[in-house]
Amino acid sequence: MRKKVSFPVQNLPQFKENLLGWAQQYSEITWLDSNNTASQYSSFDALLAVDGLTVLQTDTQNAFSDLKEYQKSVNDYIFGYLSYDLKNDTEVLYSRNTDGLKFPDLFFFQPKKIIQIVGDKAHFEYLNMVADEIADDFKSISNGKYTLDTVETTKNVKIRLSIFKDEYFRRVSQMLSHIHRGDIYEANFCQEFFARETSIDAYNTYLKLNSISKAPFSSFFKCNDKYALSASPERYIKKVGNKVISQPIKGTAKRSKNEEEDSVLKNSLANDKKERAENIMIVDLVRNDLSKSALKGSVTVEELCKVYSFEQVHQMISTISANVSEEKNPVEIIQETFPMGSMTGAPKIAAMKIIEKLEPFKRGLYSGAIGYFTPDGDFDFNVVIRSILYNASEEYVSYAVGGAITAKSVPEKEYEECLLKAKAMRQVLENN
Repeated sequence: MRKKVSFPVQNLPQFKENLLGWAQQYSEITWLDSNNTASQYSSFDALLAVDGLTVLQTDTQNAFSDLKEYQKSVNDYIFGYLSYDLKNDTEVLYSRNTDGLKFPDLFFFQPKKIIQIVGDKAHFEYLNMVADEIADDFKSISNGKYTLDTVETTKNVKIRLSIFKDEYFRRVSQMLSHIHRGDIYEANFCQEFFARETSIDAYNTYLKLNSISKAPFSSFFKCNDKYALSASPERYIKKVGNKVISQPIKGTAKRSKNEEEDSVLKNSLANDKKERAENIMIVDLVRNDLSKSALKGSVTVEELCKVYSFEQVHQMISTISANVSEEKNPVEIIQETFPMGSMTGAPKIAAMKIIEKLEPFKRGLYSGAIGYFTPDGDFDFNVVIRSILYNASEEYVSYAVGGAITAKSVPEKEYEECLLKAKAMRQVLENN
């Protein structure tokens, strides 16, 4: 059982920064921030969960079965992540590429403390065993009276590439040959940027990344010595009651400080035939994935190829929804749609096989999902893109970017789009 207490918040930006700073004392942290980009499917402005009472950590083998059992037995809020490589549990696939980060394939925890910000109020939901700490915690957070462990950070982080430009072109050309042969229609091809023997201050690095990006599905995740600092613009999947929503992104354009030029860039993206074709292919894939769980005839495309503007880029987003039976297990809905179509391709299984052969690194948490389940079986997960991943013990920092390759793709333009997507992460790390 949880005790719920609400408090008014005066200075919301400062309270949020204090709240995440206060959370750093715990081994398990999930912080989700909408950055005031509320939509019709938003449930909160920000949400924090800390201090695991129970934990599930596993590799890909029987991962969804283990998660299903854990979610049912705990019957409480659980927060965590699903790595991309759980594809190996949903299909007969494998992951044998280089893994510098060494994160668990799946990690969830049942938090003792949950703090939700909605409007100008902070709602504390603590397990009864720690409920007497609510008032003191609110006071500490409000006053900013807590100490952060100082981290000896690396100056001038040296970013390396998993593949160089010429090799990127060669591999994209191989991907295109698969497309021209008819093996696939589209695939998301990604590359990793990384730094070894590197230490970063995860908290301050996240604050910098978030201030640059102000993304609607930002998150800070910590499990012991492993961190995910995400400025994700994309929702993977959400369930509210018997409704499920997915919002894939396909289509990216840079922004301009000149208002007139920015408007031209936005309109150009909205009318770009190649970008629209990419988006529509993924919409079809998501419709197919949702139909596995959906009540017959309930899958609906609510928005098709709508362009939204963020701090760094314009993005083309579609919204697909479906209704599910009340008896449908929530973990099964995720299992039947995972990994998300926007990060794989079409047909999905064939694309994932080709991706595994051509990408030079194990994706791990990148292009996986961070989120939570409620005691009622609702859930919400982002797509882990525009994210810095960090293993403090291994002194390894990584961020990856990718793009959809279709028959009309030009390798040079795809490479430029990757650099655009990588801009915020590189900026934050190199100016650390």
